[in-house]
Amino acid sequence: MNVRRSAAVLAAVAVIGAAIPAAAAPSPSQALPSALYGDKDPEFDGVWRQSLALLAQDTVGEKPAAKSVEWLVRQQCEDGGFAAYRPDPTAACDAKTMLDTNATAAAVQALAALGGQDAVADKALGRLKSVQNEDGGWGYSPGGASDTNSTSIVIGALAAAGEKPDQVEKDGKSPYDALLKLALPCDGDSDGAFAFQPDKKGELAANADATAAGVLGALGKGMVTEPGAKSDATCAEPGTPEQAAVNGAAYLTSALAKDDNHLMSAMAGAEPQPDYGNTADAVVALAAQGNTAQAEKSVRWLEKNSASWAAQSGPAAYAQLIFAAHATGTNPRDFGGADLVKQLNATGPAPQTAGKAQSSDEKPGKKDDSGSFFGVWWYVGVCLVAGIGIGFLFTGRKKQQQL
Repeated sequence: MNVRRSAAVLAAVAVIGAAIPAAAAPSPSQALPSALYGDKDPEFDGVWRQSLALLAQDTVGEKPAAKSVEWLVRQQCEDGGFAAYRPDPTAACDAKTMLDTNATAAAVQALAALGGQDAVADKALGRLKSVQNEDGGWGYSPGGASDTNSTSIVIGALAAAGEKPDQVEKDGKSPYDALLKLALPCDGDSDGAFAFQPDKKGELAANADATAAGVLGALGKGMVTEPGAKSDATCAEPGTPEQAAVNGAAYLTSALAKDDNHLMSAMAGAEPQPDYGNTADAVVALAAQGNTAQAEKSVRWLEKNSASWAAQSGPAAYAQLIFAAHATGTNPRDFGGADLVKQLNATGPAPQTAGKAQSSDEKPGKKDDSGSFFGVWWYVGVCLVAGIGIGFLFTGRKKQQQL
């Protein structure tokens, strides 16, 4: 949720020449919509980053600019799905319009939180349900193999809209059945992790990005979550979504502790380096599961080290950090000395109303009750994987395509 396009997605995007949100810049002849957040090329993440930006503003009690909400609404195709970005929303979507489940699910989470867009959200959910796989999950694009990230963000959309994910079934299988098939057993270094997808041999490999997504999905939560009840459960057979979430949180705790409370990315041919986006996602997942001790250590690390990454990556990155702050009770307006809300707002239209300033006796990070409760590298990571199946459009962000 870095956009939560995982490290794998980033690598894939690079392979196919696709632009990662943090790196791509619009061509000189390309005029970006004034309602859009961020100044990078939106071809692969326009709807994703807009959805995260609006959701983050709502999370801190601000009312987004009306034109920014309208921009997101107009990106929807007639069948309910969303593509990564449609330069001309007045042109009808057709068979060549590559819709993706991640953009659609992210839009649902944002619109459900903002309210007043029930018809749009319901139509999008209908489209998502229509492309559910027989194993109960979703791939980045329709017909693609189910992956943990895509299935989990759709679960978050269902929950945000007030539906019960376990009752959304295809051939008797729910999204939780799909997640359990992607959960690794408690065995060795991969104890309790989730895999993104089975490899060509049908084997599962631990993936930290997918695990952060899988924990939230297994808990039935979206991108915005409150801290869960403290849990001291240990890794066991992942026979239920709840146990799979416990297992995944245990894996993340171990992975974070191993590298000074943050995750590392290991791109092919590149030196390992800190993975800020997936660390933020892991913080949200751990907080939701109740592993608050490690979540707080890691959010402190982000406070000290994420500023340059967020400035380069843009609105989705600021949103991820706001979600991590919110989940741990950290003040997003004083995040290591930085005002994440101000920085996010500066990447696009100013919100209609500013959130209430916190008084000294208010708990940091908690938003005003009048705000809505709900939910980049997830996006990027998934983009790559799904894209591979379709010319590597971008793995998982193209976490799916034509809904």
